[in-house]
Amino acid sequence: MKTLQKLCLFYFFIPLVKLAPPSQQQLATFYGHGLAALEDTTLEEDYEDTLFKQDYEDKPQNAVKNKESNGMIFSHENELQMQKDEEVSRESTNYTDLGTCLLCACLSGSVYCEETDIESVPVLPKETGYLYARFNKIKKVKVSDFAEIPTLRRIDLTGNAIQEIEDGAFSKLPLLEELSLAENMLKKLPALPPKLTTLNVNDNKITSRGIKANAFKKLTNLSFLYLGHNTLESVPVNLPESLRILHLQFNNITKITDETFCKANNVTRYVRVHMDEIRMEGNPVILGKYPNAFMCLKNLPIGTY
Repeated sequence: MKTLQKLCLFYFFIPLVKLAPPSQQQLATFYGHGLAALEDTTLEEDYEDTLFKQDYEDKPQNAVKNKESNGMIFSHENELQMQKDEEVSRESTNYTDLGTCLLCACLSGSVYCEETDIESVPVLPKETGYLYARFNKIKKVKVSDFAEIPTLRRIDLTGNAIQEIEDGAFSKLPLLEELSLAENMLKKLPALPPKLTTLNVNDNKITSRGIKANAFKKLTNLSFLYLGHNTLESVPVNLPESLRILHLQFNNITKITDETFCKANNVTRYVRVHMDEIRMEGNPVILGKYPNAFMCLKNLPIGTY
C-alpha cells in the first residue's frame, strides 16, 4: 500500500517540475551565432535594396535587370563606362598610324619623320597637314600613300632615293601648296595638284622629255619653281604668269627662243610683272645671242652673256 502511494505521488509531481534554463554561456553562444547571422542577412538585404533603389531612381528601366543579374549589383553607369572602354579599345587597335607616331614625331597636324631610314612613305594620321620625311631611304611614292589624307598642305621628301612616283599620287590633294622632291633620283615630273605654289625638284635627273607640255599650264598659283641641277635640254614651256622665281641653273640648256619667257612679236608690250628672278648659270647657252627673249622681263636672267 505504501509503495502504491509513492508511485502515485511520483507521476503526479513530474509535470510540475520545470526544466532548468540553459546556462548563461550556452545562451550567449546561441545568441551570438544566431543573431549575427540574422543581422548579416538583414544588412546585406538592406544594402542591396538601397543600391537597387538608387539605381532604379536613376534608371528605372534597367533596375530590375540589374537586381536579378546573378545576384550581383551592376549600376547602369558602370555598364555604360564598360561599353565606352570597349569602344575606345577597339578604336585604338584600328589606329594604323600608331607605329608612325612612335617612330616619328606627330605634333599639331604635322608629322616629322626625318633621318629614320624608312623605305616608304609612313602611314599618316588623318587630318595631317604637314609631312617632313627628309633624308630617308624612300624609293617610290604610291597613290595609296596620300589617298586618304586630303588635308595635306606641305610635303617634303627631300634627300631620299625616289625613282618613281605613280600617276595620280598627288591628284587627291586639293589643298597641297608646297611640294619638295629635291635631292632624289627622278627622271620625270608627276602630275601636280592645281593649288601648288612651290615646287622644288632641284638635284634630280629630270630631262626635258620628262616634263609634259602642259605640266605647269594650269598651276595659276605657282610662284616658286626650282629645277636646278637636272639634265634639262630646254626651258619648260607654258610657264604660268604667277611665277616669281625660276631656277634652271646647271642643266644642259643649249638655246632659248623669243617665246621662252615672253611672247613673240611683242607688239602689245607684254610684261611678266611677277617674275623677279631667273637663274640660268651653268648651262651651255649664251644668253647674249637672244636679246629679244628678255623684252618682257623686269630683270635679265642670271647666266653667261
